[in-house]
Amino acid sequence: MKLHNAMWPGLVGKEPGTDHPPIPLDRMIELTVNASVNGRKFDGIDLFLFHPHTDPDISESDLRAMADKIAAAGLSVGSLVAPVWPGTVGGSAFGSAEDRKNFVLAIEKACRIAKILNDHGVRKSGVLRIDTAGGVDAFLEDPAGNTKKIAETFREAGKIAQQNGERLAAEGEICWGGMHSWKAMLDTLEATGMPEVVGFQADLAHTYLYLMGYNAPEAALLQPGYTDEEFWPAYKTLTDALRPWTIDFHVAQNDGTVHGTGSHDKTGRHCPADDPNGKLDIAKASAYWLKDADKRGIKHICWDGCMFPNETLEKQETWNTILGAMIKVDEAI
Repeated sequence: MKLHNAMWPGLVGKEPGTDHPPIPLDRMIELTVNASVNGRKFDGIDLFLFHPHTDPDISESDLRAMADKIAAAGLSVGSLVAPVWPGTVGGSAFGSAEDRKNFVLAIEKACRIAKILNDHGVRKSGVLRIDTAGGVDAFLEDPAGNTKKIAETFREAGKIAQQNGERLAAEGEICWGGMHSWKAMLDTLEATGMPEVVGFQADLAHTYLYLMGYNAPEAALLQPGYTDEEFWPAYKTLTDALRPWTIDFHVAQNDGTVHGTGSHDKTGRHCPADDPNGKLDIAKASAYWLKDADKRGIKHICWDGCMFPNETLEKQETWNTILGAMIKVDEAI
């Protein structure tokens, strides 16, 4: 399995003019390239298609120049995060007609970029990653009606992706309505009804919170103070339900707490791979999701460390530790 590093930890939760400003793409690539464990290195990167890393309306010549730089660093490109959120290109998948139109527009822009990267040869695997881009409280005002709207929006976006040879993976993150519990996520995917095109993107940190029922206590599979004997059967229930839909995967760690920044209310706290408070046996938990991964078209896995402090991200040993955890995952599947 190819091992990729995500570039968006240099953007998510970062604010210009503060002590945690955005980390430039070139620096994130440098940190990725410099990581090495027993001679093994990262094979590629996954990109966030928004400023300041990638202008969603970037010219073809500028994008090809970026692709040349990534390839020259010995890396390929994998999954791309489509700019579906308000404040980027898109809008809520269950919002106004304009919001939903903008959501689909974000997919169109992502497909254009994907095609150029594919034609260049630097992009060799991956999907377009999406969320519903709308909050949980707004969703809960009308769960049935909003699920129907999400499914309609996802189907429109899915048609665009399919026409361009792409697939969409909805990331199971509890801060987004219609994705805030494992049951809601399954309802959304089933209502969309495009299993060959619109699937699930599993992140170990976020899906751990599905178990605990944050934002959806009625869907909890575990209670605080659970034992190891209780954990793995619950994890099997979770992964058996969502694994058939899983077409993209993030390796991560979670300490059992939630963290929010801006619109990301009560979302999964990504922890360092060797965090002593980490709740997950990363390699074992990953194997549950990655069983038969090749049959679902998964050719690479990616590390996600959103909202790490810049001080942590700037340390090369952070990335060596992450790469070591990724290698263990690869060996376990």
